[in-house]
Amino acid sequence: MIQQKLRNTATFLCLVVSTLSIASPKDSLKAHNVDTSAVVIFDDDPILVAMDQSWEEQRKKWLAFTADSASLNTNYFATDSIPIYTDSVYAQRLEGLNELTPMDLDYNKYVKAYINVYTSKRKDITEQVLGLSALYYPMFEEHLDKYDMPLELKHLAVVESALNPSARSRVGATGLWQFMYATGKMYGLEVNSFIDERKDPYKSTVAACEYMSYLYSIYSDWNLVLAAYNSGPGNVNKAIRRSGGKRTYWEIRRYLPRETRGYVPAFIAVNYVMNFASEHNIYPEEPFAQYPEVDTIQVCRRTTFDQIAKFTGLSLEKLEALNPSMKRNVVPNTKECYAVYLPVEAAGKFLANEDKLYDYNPDAPQAIDGYIIEDIIETHVVRSGDVLGKIAERYGVRLSSLREWNNIRGNRIYPGQRLEVHKTVKTKVGDNSSKNSSQVKNPVIPEKKSEIIAQNPKKAESQVHVIQRGDTLWDIAKLYPGISIQDIKKANSGLDTRRLKPGQKIVIPSS
Repeated sequence: MIQQKLRNTATFLCLVVSTLSIASPKDSLKAHNVDTSAVVIFDDDPILVAMDQSWEEQRKKWLAFTADSASLNTNYFATDSIPIYTDSVYAQRLEGLNELTPMDLDYNKYVKAYINVYTSKRKDITEQVLGLSALYYPMFEEHLDKYDMPLELKHLAVVESALNPSARSRVGATGLWQFMYATGKMYGLEVNSFIDERKDPYKSTVAACEYMSYLYSIYSDWNLVLAAYNSGPGNVNKAIRRSGGKRTYWEIRRYLPRETRGYVPAFIAVNYVMNFASEHNIYPEEPFAQYPEVDTIQVCRRTTFDQIAKFTGLSLEKLEALNPSMKRNVVPNTKECYAVYLPVEAAGKFLANEDKLYDYNPDAPQAIDGYIIEDIIETHVVRSGDVLGKIAERYGVRLSSLREWNNIRGNRIYPGQRLEVHKTVKTKVGDNSSKNSSQVKNPVIPEKKSEIIAQNPKKAESQVHVIQRGDTLWDIAKLYPGISIQDIKKANSGLDTRRLKPGQKIVIPSS
């Protein structure tokens, strides 16, 4: 789980207001003696940063979320303690919740069974869900209130997906609210090769509210709405007929599909657990983000997560977690704009660098302080007698890194095995000669990385290049004098240059 460290906003605001002056981008470049031929990433306006942080802290006070188990453990339970209560205690606690909702939160043996599941057998999942509620519940509540629906319905997403927007069932239901393809399309959720809005937390929540409002207009009973949401109105209508016209969930339960028979009990149990977690010695895990920390940017041009990460400092992992609806880590270029979810501080950096961000090409190495920095991957073919530690020493890398790159747990390797070695190469701008030891960090003799297929390369008008693992267009262009990245792209229309696959063949035009 991604961990996020928060800064002290109040102290930062005082420092900004008392000591900082705002310089223009040009002044900033002069002050830092930055090579203007390089990609320059502008900082956000410090006054605006402080204002954002002040508002973020104010919203966090309202949310009042903490993952500090020491402060939440008011019953002083031992770490491994699993409290168990009598039926009368469970019934009394649920009755208290029942008084505050138009829904029927009954207690019975079926509900008790699910309470035991969430408080004992799946305690780890409950802890994750409690943490993620700080990110998703405020948005759920806002929309449920807008549609005049019981706020307790926010717990339905726990039953459906355990608050995982990327969840997908065996039958294809997807997202926080587990929409099937057809139902999602009915409620305006776009699904194509690049976007799956069933995974978009905001849009899928709006669709779920609209769908449940429609179901309530049919049944006028929230437990029947839950049953219809799970199994479809058709199955609920059949169960009503088979029951002789009964119109409550518990009366028609035996006639519903097996999965739906446990659906409402599970929902009631989640309501109980989310309100009485600390009484069961369960405390939230720190989430990768909280609701007040996230903002949105409307993006109307094709943009990759690599571009966003470059100019905001965000990791791809964090971007993917906040934007699960982007199936290929790309915001496509269409007539409409798409919302990209970012931490508040990253949204400011995005806007400060927006034009440069769109034009940035991550395929090409960038010049920094007169040098081109390239991250490359060398391939080492294991020979008889090779030892993993000696290989790491030869290439000047950590043994732990070598294991991680190649998914190796111990030290066992075998002859013929191909190992990836990640390197950083630093070359002075304008120097086309071979790199010497002063220019290359951890210099190595590279293994053969690419393969060229041509009957007679000197006479051929074009050649075919077979992609090897780790190849980029920049690597390939350097193998062919007079050929640029743009030449390769033009000769291979439709080529997805961000996803080159080993074994794929591309055409190299004549120089």
